[in-house]
Amino acid sequence: MEERKQKKSEFRQAWDACREVPVIQDEQKIRKRLSFMKWFCCSMVGTLVFVLTVLSKTSFLILVTLASNVTMSAPIGQKSSAMLSIGCVLVGPNILLLLKSLWKFIFKSAIRPSIKTIIWVLFVEFLVSLGEAVLTVVAMPHFDIVTNVMILNSVSILSAVFQVVDQCRARCKREDVPHKPKSCKVECGKWFRPITAIIFIILGYSLFIISYLVTEESPLQVKRSVYLAIVGTIFVSFNWWENYSSMFPFLKDISKDIANSQNVVCILSSVMKILVTAAVLGAIGIGDPLDWTSLRLTPTCVSNTIFGLMGIQIVSSAMCRWFVVVACKMHALRRCFVVPMYLSSVVVLLLCLSPLAIFKQKSKSNMSFCMNQTINTISLNSLMYDITYTLSSRRIVSEMNVVGLVVLGMCALSWWLGLILSTGYIWFLKIQRIERTHDLFVKRMYEGAFLEQSMLLNTRFVAREKKNDEGSKGPVTVYLCATMWHETYDEMMKIIISMFRLDKFRPKTNNHNDASFEFHIYFDDAFKDVQNGTMRHVNEYAEILVDVIKEVYTIFSDDDLCIFKKKPRLPQQKIISTPYGGRLEYTLPKGNIMMVHLKDKQLIRHKKRWSQIMYLYYILGWRLNSKYLKMFEMFGHVDKLRNNLKKEKENTYILALDGDTDFQPSAVMLLIDRLKLYPEVGAACGRIHPTGTGPMVWYQKFEYAVGHWLQKTAEHVFGCVLCSPGCFSLFRGAALMDDNVMKRYTTKPTEASHHIQYDQGEDRWLCTLLLQQGWRVEYNAASDAYTNAPQDFKEFYNQRRRWGPSTMANTIDLLGSGGLTTQQNSSISKPYIIYQVISMGASILGPATICLMIAGSFTFIMNMEQNAALIAATVPPTIYVALCFKVKAEIQIQIAAVMSVLYAFLMTGTILSIIGDIVKNQTFMTPSGLFLISMTLLYFITAALHPQEFSLVIYGVLYFLCIPSGYLLLSIYSIVNMNNVSWGTRETGGKVETVAVSAIKRQVIQAACCKCPCWNNSDTTSVNEPPTKSTVSEEGDLKVHMDSEETERSNECITPQTQRSWIEDLQVKSHDFPLHQDTLSEDETEFWKELQKRYLEPLKENKEQQEKVAEELKGLRNKVAFVFFICNALWLMATFFLQTIGKPVTLSIPKMYPNGIVAKDETFSVDPISLMFLLSFTLLLFMQFFAMLYHR
Repeated sequence: MEERKQKKSEFRQAWDACREVPVIQDEQKIRKRLSFMKWFCCSMVGTLVFVLTVLSKTSFLILVTLASNVTMSAPIGQKSSAMLSIGCVLVGPNILLLLKSLWKFIFKSAIRPSIKTIIWVLFVEFLVSLGEAVLTVVAMPHFDIVTNVMILNSVSILSAVFQVVDQCRARCKREDVPHKPKSCKVECGKWFRPITAIIFIILGYSLFIISYLVTEESPLQVKRSVYLAIVGTIFVSFNWWENYSSMFPFLKDISKDIANSQNVVCILSSVMKILVTAAVLGAIGIGDPLDWTSLRLTPTCVSNTIFGLMGIQIVSSAMCRWFVVVACKMHALRRCFVVPMYLSSVVVLLLCLSPLAIFKQKSKSNMSFCMNQTINTISLNSLMYDITYTLSSRRIVSEMNVVGLVVLGMCALSWWLGLILSTGYIWFLKIQRIERTHDLFVKRMYEGAFLEQSMLLNTRFVAREKKNDEGSKGPVTVYLCATMWHETYDEMMKIIISMFRLDKFRPKTNNHNDASFEFHIYFDDAFKDVQNGTMRHVNEYAEILVDVIKEVYTIFSDDDLCIFKKKPRLPQQKIISTPYGGRLEYTLPKGNIMMVHLKDKQLIRHKKRWSQIMYLYYILGWRLNSKYLKMFEMFGHVDKLRNNLKKEKENTYILALDGDTDFQPSAVMLLIDRLKLYPEVGAACGRIHPTGTGPMVWYQKFEYAVGHWLQKTAEHVFGCVLCSPGCFSLFRGAALMDDNVMKRYTTKPTEASHHIQYDQGEDRWLCTLLLQQGWRVEYNAASDAYTNAPQDFKEFYNQRRRWGPSTMANTIDLLGSGGLTTQQNSSISKPYIIYQVISMGASILGPATICLMIAGSFTFIMNMEQNAALIAATVPPTIYVALCFKVKAEIQIQIAAVMSVLYAFLMTGTILSIIGDIVKNQTFMTPSGLFLISMTLLYFITAALHPQEFSLVIYGVLYFLCIPSGYLLLSIYSIVNMNNVSWGTRETGGKVETVAVSAIKRQVIQAACCKCPCWNNSDTTSVNEPPTKSTVSEEGDLKVHMDSEETERSNECITPQTQRSWIEDLQVKSHDFPLHQDTLSEDETEFWKELQKRYLEPLKENKEQQEKVAEELKGLRNKVAFVFFICNALWLMATFFLQTIGKPVTLSIPKMYPNGIVAKDETFSVDPISLMFLLSFTLLLFMQFFAMLYHR
């Protein structure tokens, strides 16, 4: 029989070689265009780093020159502006650091350092800030441009010394371990660079002293400045002590304390630097002809130029630092960071010396002329003259003293080479695939006067020791767990293709050192009654899944499409009877394992949360914990096993999926990187994209996009994400196994509120448990996943009816435990709790806010009196609320659909009326015009900052028209129907909307033939489900294509057969993809029985209990609805009474034209309706917008 089938298959292969395969979108391979884009981006970043560094350094040196006594652009009486600008350049980065640290102190961590750490940090920062101020404000104005350009490079002296110390320590350790040979070339290289750097920097100091004190006679003030400059550079070199703190136990302990309390340390250090710099500036006038009162007498053109240079320096430095971080994260460290930084000093020196030839011939006449002039304007020529004059005024230049010039040039070259050699380790720095900024750099901010030196010396010399480093080492194991129920053929095809795609991406046979994968599908309610309830067979949905797996397996196995190659038979897989139903075990083409767990609701509890509990205890309990318990019983070694168990918990991840999720391997790897990179992260989610067609899907595309652009990013910036969606989220095993998480997740709902919080939004409740236990939920905007969205109005409303109350319940639960959660979770602060309170208040007052907007529309379009417009706006929602309490849910949705269309017309009229008003008044500076334009710009800018999704702005118009439906009618429907705890989607009620190809064929045969008794053997309709209505014409519309083999299979089904078990039945239907019957081990069988008995025993249907729960749910619904609608009514009443008061509470705004002209005696009034609307809507939106800007 098998031979005959094999021959027929081979014969058919000869003539039936064409295939019909689903679309499989693999990862995009690197093409020439992408390679060019990568090269172009790296080139742009490198160029920007170089240009911004040169701009920052040049503007700072010009400020130093203007502060000198020999410049003519800013005479002695006007030096105070230049000095103040230098001080602002020094404290600029510290002000930015102070603001950033205060932000994180408020919204993130507020751990305080020890007294020892505070004293040490303040002492070091005092020395560094004193050295910076003395060097740049006191000493450098007395030197020439060549010295000023290159003396900044000498601040690397201490770093070079520490590198030599590190090599001495490393050599001593190697001598203690004789069998660890080291390459002589590498050994010499590591010694040569820092020692040579020290020699060059000391040589530069020596030549610097010779240049100013030996080759020419310098004034006493200049001699004093030489010594102050050397001391200042040494003081500044202490700034990067933390880069070498691991060499000394005392500093190592302080460095660890700083890492834990960095926000407080940064606040203290920045305040210290600001105070010291201000003190030096304040004291500099003593013994120096500097009068701070002359600031007010400085000509406007001079002060504008000086402060303009200061602004250029601060902005270019900040941007340069940002682009340097981007370059490092793009893995373009050498070409985009190191090389531009090294070349910047040389290029700046050439730029400053280039005018020297121009002014050389006229230097004496220019000098004598300028000495007698008071310049009230500053031009580029005068600035260039001042820069070159600092050098040409020196005797070694004016007298062309060859020895002096050589000494000056060698001094500059020595310092430059010293910086290159002391930072040469950066050239060989290895960056992880995804690296955190504080793992790349020691300090959070750069130094204003030493931009390139601070960025180079700030790069970590030794890789940072990370928390829980042991747990993050080694490969991770990822279990992909998908829950299914009534998915369609196309939806199943998506997720199965995604799993096979990942199998191809990470083959089991290859030794990848990052991650290994295992796939699990938990199929709810997979069995039905046959033979009048005497037997249980898998239902149509399970058969769909088996067909889909076979089809996808065939596609991914058939790499060679040549007809001359014999098609191999599909490998034999396993089918197992289990205590919960059954299991199919597949070995995928690349060696990874996929298990399909078919759940029988008569044997084990069904629904999504219980499926999740099933795989959590199977993977984390049975597969993980039990393994170590057996090892302990066999070998002992408690401490070693405990450490290994802890490490494996940290490195075991569970990817929760829905049955219709589509994703690429790169999206999974990005989430894995998040958990590997951040040990405190318990869950990570990506960007979810809805798929489908039709207006409802278009609306949801923009809604999802805005939710991720603004809401998710705001949560991520202010604190952390509150919900990781269950359709595509990665969870850490250690987080799930933590106290009060997985165990509490097994709680059965015993109260009405439990049904809302636990079962209607299980993913949000699980994340709430993680947050309350101290774990962070992370958001990765680059990880994309796709899921089917409801395509009709009814399904959409039912889905949101489930989501809305569960979101509110979990948020209230989190806010209720806010005090304890802020203590337990460093990512959730009290200000973040306040933000969530504001967000919750805005969502509760959403219906009232929309009523205010509609009232404004009535006022604007129909010129209605304001109170009448408010009453007119509240009447339809009030009637809808009353109807929702009286009529069935289906009628409620139909009414909502009609009202949504009417509201859409109203919104269209409002937009057109506002545009017409703008044209009529010839200005958009009206309250309504500003609101429309600001909202449009806000969403447009937000979309532009997400270029991959920019095209979604097209759906923004539809989203705006549907605002009353989504935020008014839907809110009412969700609250009034919150007592309905059914799932709401995929509930076919026995009508199979989409069936597998094989199931359709059987129905066609059944319709075409007489009803044979044999038909009822395996495919009779479930007792619990009404029969599927199907006709021949309907099946014809589905375009069923039957091949010869499948016809034979159908004929076999028609012939009389004896009763078969579900395993035999599935084996017959999958004969070309053989399923070998296997059994579970005794231990695993016992585990499943114990798990069912303890947590997953089917809930017994108790009519009295169900009625009691229904009454409790109605009571809860009534209470929540009362509070919800009373809050909205109070908000509307407050607006109504403000309207009644009239002018005293109305704001008047002068009419202004776009060109800035203010019209006389013409004003616009902002009535209380507009004011209340702005307070309740735009405040939160702008907070989220600024959070999005920070996030991008």
